[in-house]
Amino acid sequence: MAYRIEFAPAVEKHLNTLTARQRKNVYDGIEAQLTSQPNIETRNRKMMRANALASWELRLGDLRVYYRVFEEPTKVVEIAAVGVKKREQVWIAGERADV
Repeated sequence: MAYRIEFAPAVEKHLNTLTARQRKNVYDGIEAQLTSQPNIETRNRKMMRANALASWELRLGDLRVYYRVFEEPTKVVEIAAVGVKKREQVWIAGERADV
């Protein structure tokens, strides 16, 4: 069964700071990687250390999608944040984030 994708309200602001090409890569990556088995680690999906932002990270080149997976009552993937990785720092909506 496919997972439903939901975006947190703040993600719209995060996406607006990206270029059109980056937004397309994010949407395509979410569709390809997170609609089926989003809670299984792969080369591009990693479980994160405990933090307030999200429990999972999807890596799409220099883009990062942070998300949570809910199994009950329905299967949902909630996109919590979208950022850009620059060297060892992640920038979300133009601000440096500690993830």
